[in-house]
Amino acid sequence: MEISAAGRLEVRITPDDVGKRVSVRRLGEPGAGPEKFTDTVGVLTSWDGGVLMITRRDGESVRIPQSALVAGKVVPAAPARRGGVAASYPELARVTARAWRPVESERLGEWELRAAAGFTRRANSVLALGDPGLPLDAALDAVRRWYDERGLPAYVQAATGAEGTQEPLCAELERRGWVREVTAGLWTGALAPVADRAEGAGVVLSRSVDEAWLARYRRTGPDETVLRVLGSGPSVWFAAVPGPAEGEPPAAIGRCAVDGRWAGFAAVEVDPARRRQGLATEVMAALARRALDEGASAAWLQVEEDNAGARALYRALGFVPHHAYHHYREPLEPLTPSGPGRP
Repeated sequence: MEISAAGRLEVRITPDDVGKRVSVRRLGEPGAGPEKFTDTVGVLTSWDGGVLMITRRDGESVRIPQSALVAGKVVPAAPARRGGVAASYPELARVTARAWRPVESERLGEWELRAAAGFTRRANSVLALGDPGLPLDAALDAVRRWYDERGLPAYVQAATGAEGTQEPLCAELERRGWVREVTAGLWTGALAPVADRAEGAGVVLSRSVDEAWLARYRRTGPDETVLRVLGSGPSVWFAAVPGPAEGEPPAAIGRCAVDGRWAGFAAVEVDPARRRQGLATEVMAALARRALDEGASAAWLQVEEDNAGARALYRALGFVPHHAYHHYREPLEPLTPSGPGRP
């Protein structure tokens, strides 16, 4: 917090600081607990009608009455986590998008509208990276129409928590009544330590998947669509630890997309009866060695915030959070900023 020469807390932010990362202290809400003050760090996404809205690293928005402020200042961009790989959000957003391609896509300015018969939100949402070329309300109307023509709900994917992420867009979507349904983290790490963690001797690598691999994969959709999305990407490899008998689902599976310096891991699944035996590590190590052979040096993966087991595994392999990304679903009834939606 900002403290004056006289030792008093000071508010050193104004509405002109909207869009900057700030740290504020406010008086605690009545009945909220014994703490007198509450601290919040995030991007100041609006300051209207005497109310500040701050979007935190995890995407949660906090509304704070100006009258409750006791201190505040602008702070530097969120520091990189130790152990991660230096990368900007736009670089990672484009790499991850290339690794999981939709069946159909269309540009709206710099936004990419993506559809794949409803198979995964990543392949059926707008990658809102850059300028849509229209005012936001007009762009969102165009998004709704495009997905409605395909019989799909409209989703917008946006990120928070790193330099260059989209806290202002997230706040504007919430203001218009769009609902954040899913939050996941994108984590990064060095590739070589993953390859060194296990032998991977019993892992079979392939450029394609068979019915047994798909039987272990938990997500479903139209067969042709699933195969097209899974097989998309610059250089895709699939891994499997064979099951106990021919034709049975593998004990463990995984997928890796290699793209320049990056290797992206996905679809790491283990037979529930074989968990805690190191099979996920074996799969990732085998895929990491293949990616190293193709010239990659860094790795990324995506993990949902409530998957505690996977998060523990990835931390043990040296991965750390880079940013959070969110899927916002259109409101049931179209809303305007001045309509009956959220303030």
